Amino acid sequence: MALGKEIAGAAAVPLEVPSYWEEAKLELMKRDRIMKKLIPLFGDLHLVGHPDPFTTLARSLIGQQVTPKAADAAWGKLLVCCPKLTPANVAKAGAEQLSACGLSKRKTEYILDLADNFKAKKVHPNLWAGMDDEAVIAELVQIRGVTRWTAEMFLIFNLLRPNVLPLDDPGLTQGISRNYFSGEPVSRSDAREVSANWEPWRTVATWYLWRSLDPVAVE
Repeated sequence: MALGKEIAGAAAVPLEVPSYWEEAKLELMKRDRIMKKLIPLFGDLHLVGHPDPFTTLARSLIGQQVTPKAADAAWGKLLVCCPKLTPANVAKAGAEQLSACGLSKRKTEYILDLADNFKAKKVHPNLWAGMDDEAVIAELVQIRGVTRWTAEMFLIFNLLRPNVLPLDDPGLTQGISRNYFSGEPVSRSDAREVSANWEPWRTVATWYLWRSLDPVAVE
């Protein structure tokens, strides 16, 4: 599941079109016959980022391993509980109120740990824009519950990195399967081979494959 679906309903001002988007579209359409057909189907739609690091990560943690409907319901209740979603407000709400939002015991612990990491400055969001992708991932996965997939979604939707290939994302593999392999199962090796033609714009190609499965882009 792509985080693009998961951040629906987050209260924030969207970022502008990523600066590289138009160039990436043109390059992908030149190089890749599937992208040449796919990209024009979505007109001026583009990746929309979420500018707040804490909110992006919290939403991703809530969305892990549940249906979009369940994630949306829990997220909505959390925003009622903490209308201003800050690390301090989440910590103040505590485990009992977070659990009442429909979060499992483990996810409640994850969200509280995330808040603690931000409050205690164990993570450095002010430095992430200047760090390379793997360095950001290495820092983020130290937070409980944050997997490589979670970190890669953060790179895409918060930092707007152009060349992320989230191999653990089922939407990516399903999109490759449907568009490149006529629905046949796709291995990680297959995905890497297909994506080699997309560099340095793998984020953009991934986004269009997500759209091929779910045409409604999240704003």
